[in-house]
Amino acid sequence: MKTDLYSQIDSNKNKTWLIMLGFVIFFSIFIYVISYLFADPSVAPLFLPVALLFSTFSSIGSYYYSDKIVLSTAGAKEAGGPEFQQYRNIVTNLSMSAGLPTPKCYYITDTAPNAFATGRDPEHGVICVTTGLIQKLNRAELEGVIAHELSHIKNFDIRLMSIVAVLVGSVVLIADWALRSRLWGKKGNNEGSNGLIVAIALIFAILTPLVAQIIQLAISRNREFLADASGAYLTRYPKGLADALVKISADTEPLEAANRGTAHMYIANPFKGKQISKLFATHPPVEERIKKLMEM
Repeated sequence: MKTDLYSQIDSNKNKTWLIMLGFVIFFSIFIYVISYLFADPSVAPLFLPVALLFSTFSSIGSYYYSDKIVLSTAGAKEAGGPEFQQYRNIVTNLSMSAGLPTPKCYYITDTAPNAFATGRDPEHGVICVTTGLIQKLNRAELEGVIAHELSHIKNFDIRLMSIVAVLVGSVVLIADWALRSRLWGKKGNNEGSNGLIVAIALIFAILTPLVAQIIQLAISRNREFLADASGAYLTRYPKGLADALVKISADTEPLEAANRGTAHMYIANPFKGKQISKLFATHPPVEERIKKLMEM
């Protein structure tokens, strides 16, 4: 377990910088190619340095402010009232057991039970749960979920997952805008320009959301299994998390605060029945997770 944990932490730290560098390169090329859909061919090359600067500042900004962006996008608020006392106590107690600084506690007003963690490192960790999670889970189950999220913090999953959420989300938004503008609205000033370049730009706009989805899948599935195991090890009660996953997966209400960019951050698929295929699922099957927990 410890060997897996330490290798995961090192891997997460290295992948964070690789993803940020990859984003700068990919986003710059992406904007440069997409510019041919809307700009005159003689002007399009000027978009490259602009895209390079934007992607660089976006990467730096996502490193320092990804947690705030994700929390704001989800409409999360700090859990300071007496109704969240048990939630805060559990976070404090488990953080001490895990040897972690106590993360800030946030909540989302939504009856769908779910949770996620964010932040750039354990010193800036944040745990966020829905009001539905607090209302529908008993203490042992809530401890299991929070221990799972604390494991994401300890493993530095939060940095990687939060940065990917912001960077991937921004690329998906621009790709969607470019494609819809081209198909339904503005055609640009380059109708007589190089048709091959325009075709490549359209392909970029179409395939980029799929590439973004694949990146999310690559960083989320195995981390859920490790966080499950680490969380169960922390509470010494795997059944608590297993029972919580049963309740969360059985609830059919989708989480309104989630979007395509942040779905991989939650403890379970927030879209419920909307997943098209297991191939593109952001989480491993709940049945497999429960089975592994009950075998511990």
